[in-house]
Amino acid sequence: MMSEVTIVELSPQLVLGIRKTGAYREIPVMLHRICEFAVRKNIPITAYPVFLWHETTVEEAQKADEEENADIEVAFPISDFVEMTGNEEIRAYELPGGKMAKIVHKGPYEESILTYEKLFSWITENGKRITGPVREVYLNDPREVQPEEILTEIYASLE
Repeated sequence: MMSEVTIVELSPQLVLGIRKTGAYREIPVMLHRICEFAVRKNIPITAYPVFLWHETTVEEAQKADEEENADIEVAFPISDFVEMTGNEEIRAYELPGGKMAKIVHKGPYEESILTYEKLFSWITENGKRITGPVREVYLNDPREVQPEEILTEIYASLE
């Protein structure tokens, strides 16, 4: 099940995150590293995680994933900026806000391709252009809900 595409204005968001080159299957490990780091440093995480992909098309992302050179960024929202010392992998930074096209995917992550296609078709049909990384914001925990109940907001930055 997919929702309709809407245009929203997102505020900038302070996050604790990792960005690296690799395969998408590494995302859970990266998220776990951030959580461990946050617990160790007593940094409160304020919401579910965010995934950003920096490739410009679904085909490019699929190819980069297969070749294990995808530009992967994952982060958790935090409430206050923290000074980072002694860790080069995990950083505190601000994700930019701005005007974005948004669609919600309901179901397993692996089945989100049709939702992405609908979003990208809408962007093209409405004469818009993507200006930054595409974001996935996870609204529930796949360990706590059935795969068909997983909810993911997908955002694309627009001109």
